[in-house]
Amino acid sequence: MARNLSRLLTVYQRLVSSPSLYPNVCSSFPWLSFRSSFVRTMVALPFSFSLKPRDFSLPNSSWSAEMMRLYDYYNIQCDEVENEAGEKQRGPWRRVPSYNRTLKYATGGAYLSKLIQSKNRLFTRSIKTTGAAFEYVIFINKEEKRTVCIFQAGHLLEGPPGHVHGGAIATMIDSVTGAHAAFTSGAVMTANLTVNYRSPIPLGSTVLIESSLDNKEGRKTFISCKVTSTDGSKLHTEATALFLSIKVSQLLGM
Repeated sequence: MARNLSRLLTVYQRLVSSPSLYPNVCSSFPWLSFRSSFVRTMVALPFSFSLKPRDFSLPNSSWSAEMMRLYDYYNIQCDEVENEAGEKQRGPWRRVPSYNRTLKYATGGAYLSKLIQSKNRLFTRSIKTTGAAFEYVIFINKEEKRTVCIFQAGHLLEGPPGHVHGGAIATMIDSVTGAHAAFTSGAVMTANLTVNYRSPIPLGSTVLIESSLDNKEGRKTFISCKVTSTDGSKLHTEATALFLSIKVSQLLGM
C-alpha cells in the first residue's frame, strides 16, 4: 500500500505537468483501475481545486489583537537577518504550517486528500467557522529545543460555563508536544500524556502553550509542556509527554 501511494503521488505530479501522459499512466500502472469516470475526474483535478492547501496557521479575522501581537512577535523572528559580517541568516524561529489533514504535508497531498477518505479532517482543523474552536499557530526553535504555540479558544470548546473544556486543552497539548517530537525525531506516536490542570482558561482568551525537549533515549522522546497566560503570570496547565518513534507505514496503518 505504501508503494502504491508513492506511485500515485508520482502519477499526479506527471499528470499536472502533462495531461498527454494519461495513456502511458494506464499502461504503466495496471494496479490502478482507470474507468472512464475516474479518468474524467483525474483530468478535472488540477482545475477543480487549489494546488496549495489552506494554511490554518496564518492570521484570519477572528484572531484577537493579543494573538496578532504575539504572532507578529514570533513571526518576525523567522525572517532572514543580516549578521555583523554582512551575511544573511535565518532567524531562530520557524512557523509550522497547519492543514486540515496530515496527508497534505506530503508532496501531492492536496490531490490525495481528494481521493483517499476525502471526508476525513484533522480534529483541531475540522470546524470551518473561523474563531469557533481551535485557533492556533506553532513556532519551533531548533537551537533552544522548544516550541511556542499561540492558542485562542473559541466558543465551541466550552466545558465549565465560560471556560475551556479540559479535553480541548489536552488536545492542544498533545498537538503541540507531538509537533515538537515529530520535528525532533521524525514520525512518532503518543505513548503517554500526563496533564495537571492548575487554573481554568476563559473562552475567547489567548494563552501560550510552551514545550521543551527533556530527553531522547533510543525511540523515546520526552517532552514537558506548560500553558500560561500570555504575560506568564498565571499557570493554567502543566504536562509531560512521551513519544515513540515509528515507521511511516505504521503511522498510515499499513
